[in-house]
Amino acid sequence: MPTAGMDQAAAERLRARLKALGFDVVRFARAEPAFGEGLRAWLGAGHHADMAWLERGAEKRGDPALVLPGARTLVMLGVNYGRAEVERVVPDASHPVWARYALYSDYHDTIKAGLAEAGRVLEEAGGIGPADHRYYVDTGPVLERGWAARAGVGFTGKNAMLISREFGNWLFLACILTRLELPADAPLPGREPAETHAGKLCGKCTRCLDACPTRAFAAPGVVDARRCISYQTIENKGVIPRELRAGIGGRIYGCDICAEVCPWNRFAQEARSVLLTPRPEIAALSLAEVLALTPERFAEVFRKTAIKRVKLPGLLRNACVVAGNTGARECAPRLAELADASGAGAAWPMVRAHAVWALARLGERERLAELRARETDAAVLAEHAAEGAG
Repeated sequence: MPTAGMDQAAAERLRARLKALGFDVVRFARAEPAFGEGLRAWLGAGHHADMAWLERGAEKRGDPALVLPGARTLVMLGVNYGRAEVERVVPDASHPVWARYALYSDYHDTIKAGLAEAGRVLEEAGGIGPADHRYYVDTGPVLERGWAARAGVGFTGKNAMLISREFGNWLFLACILTRLELPADAPLPGREPAETHAGKLCGKCTRCLDACPTRAFAAPGVVDARRCISYQTIENKGVIPRELRAGIGGRIYGCDICAEVCPWNRFAQEARSVLLTPRPEIAALSLAEVLALTPERFAEVFRKTAIKRVKLPGLLRNACVVAGNTGARECAPRLAELADASGAGAAWPMVRAHAVWALARLGERERLAELRARETDAAVLAEHAAEGAG
């Protein structure tokens, strides 16, 4: 294992080379155990919902040496995705709202290419081999936001997001664990941040906490995934709890509310997109077009995007909720098809249940009465009963 390190001048040359690859932020943190107590408390409270992989990798997330034995440095990298060209101002309720990061080709893939090249730069500049580094972009047992705060990429806000003074809330985070020793960068505001420092630079502002329509914050900096719109529309593979559906509003995939309201975004710079591929055509999809998707069309439209993770039934489920929330009466015929056990919804009881809910929100009692007479699935019948239909 290499034991040599870089002096500050060499580290600055390395930083410049990595930025030239398309990374907007390059900072270095010392690889040492951290974050264990806070992570265990969060998991113990059940705030991770059913995301069991967070528990399985908990020990590794608090100690880089368990991920890469002999790790001495974490190279923390940020890619700005705050780009106006992927945003679309929706003038009416006919278009659902997508999380901003989803309006690019899958960042896991595009940033990974940059990480592979960054690894080669590390090998050349630091005299290490391929086995002396390991990289991740939101896929490995690494607490990127915590390490990014330690390296001074930004600070952890009350919305639990990493907030940058230059890029606001809009950074994809990636990291490289390496056995090469690099001079550690100072955190903001110049001292090692304890786990309890979430929101220290937010002052008295509570806009993110106040704006969350599902009240997903158990405390400043603490998200209860069970109440989070992003979790419910992406990670949850089953039925969205009835008490949370209205709060989802028009958001069909993910949620940016707690990030959008943050005052730090007034300093955010426009993205270069060297490592990103904008997909503005996704935002142009109407709600009716989403509800009409077939498996073939879904695969075509969302190829190479993060959205494909929810699969077609998950997206249709979300679209039903949006239709009910936005008063999309023009979608009622399609919702009835999706709610019909003998029709388009035959294979998806989960989708049928949400279509029933949406039809009830739209006041489509006659359609619901017809559908209930043909329904046999207990979960869907429960939705009919809850809505007083039949």
